[in-house]
Amino acid sequence: MTRLSAITPSGHAHIGNHLGAVRRWACEGRPGDLYFVSDLHAMTVSYNPARLRALSRELLAVLVAAGIDADQVFVQSDLVRELGALSWVLECACSFGEAARMTQFKQKSDSQGMVRLGLLTYPVLMAADILLSGADEVPVGEDQTQHVELARSLARRFNTTYGEVFTVPTAVTPPTAARVMDLSDPGRKMSKSTQDAAGTVFVLDDPDLIRRKIRRAVTDGEARLEYRPDEQPGLANLLEILAACLGKSPREAAAAYRSYGEVKNAAAEAVIEELRPIRTRAMDLLRDPAELDRVRAHGAARATERGAHRLAAALRLSGVG
Repeated sequence: MTRLSAITPSGHAHIGNHLGAVRRWACEGRPGDLYFVSDLHAMTVSYNPARLRALSRELLAVLVAAGIDADQVFVQSDLVRELGALSWVLECACSFGEAARMTQFKQKSDSQGMVRLGLLTYPVLMAADILLSGADEVPVGEDQTQHVELARSLARRFNTTYGEVFTVPTAVTPPTAARVMDLSDPGRKMSKSTQDAAGTVFVLDDPDLIRRKIRRAVTDGEARLEYRPDEQPGLANLLEILAACLGKSPREAAAAYRSYGEVKNAAAEAVIEELRPIRTRAMDLLRDPAELDRVRAHGAARATERGAHRLAAALRLSGVG
């Protein structure tokens, strides 16, 4: 049984990415699972090539530093030849209507000046990611379920038309995790691609910066220290972060403190301690490019090896291999 999960280098990894996904991958992942940095997906919108390359290396370092086995981690573009070939085969099995009806394409194309063709076709690339790896399960949020359904349709269509090659994947809902909101605006989720970093705690932030950001977090004027997400979203966000780091419930965390200042100080120290070993290991890797390159090459070789027979079969059966 293989699960496949990815993180896109649209910005620096933050505490929400860590608590909501990366920590769970490291603690609960199974030997056959795969995790990758989806740098090709980041090219569907305007981007800076040098920054994309740097962020991809940084995220790879963070995943390994979090404790994910190097055998299970790779960077998507290191399989660009394999994925490019399989994406073309799948694009030729996909209709324009199927691609154009993807909700994310509709939403993003409405908000952009120049709409890149890759924004239309990237769900097919996502299908190639899934099918090349032989993933049985793909943990996704609601916004990505439609893309997994496309992968399922393309897998069945290819298997029926040309021959059995691909595992038909299933979208699964990951366990409920901390939903970390922006510290400056608790009405929006913390984001890697935010233009204002004041409300975002990044995994590689130094301890003093983490303290400053959390101490400046928006709360309210009620001076009522209870976990009430609807009435006090800023305080609730801090309690959820604190509770996730300590392994408690937000209400348990709230009961231990008497003031907002105490909560902020406790949350800051809990986040610093949660991230300390990851930051240390990730920075060590980033300061040792040769070692990070070795880890990256090893992960790419393993991922390529796992998908080679599926790609060869798909090309042969479709008449081009």
